[in-house]
Amino acid sequence: MIEKKLIVKNLAGLHLRPAGELCQKALAYDSKITLRFRNREFNAKSVLSLLSACVQQDDEVVLACSGIDEKEAAEALAAYIESV
Repeated sequence: MIEKKLIVKNLAGLHLRPAGELCQKALAYDSKITLRFRNREFNAKSVLSLLSACVQQDDEVVLACSGIDEKEAAEALAAYIESV
């Protein structure tokens, strides 16, 4: 399992567009991919799950990837979260 602590930079946080794009990117990997925020775990392959996290700008989240392609998934998704 690979975990990365990230700070959300987007002014609106993980609203619909970035959550949808993150979900689409996560679906490309076979690994289990979750986002932890405020002691809760959210499925990164579900837009509704990501939206229910209510992540705002400057919030710290933990991206966790576990599975056969966890390294590639963690790098790509962390880069996306930090760039939007």
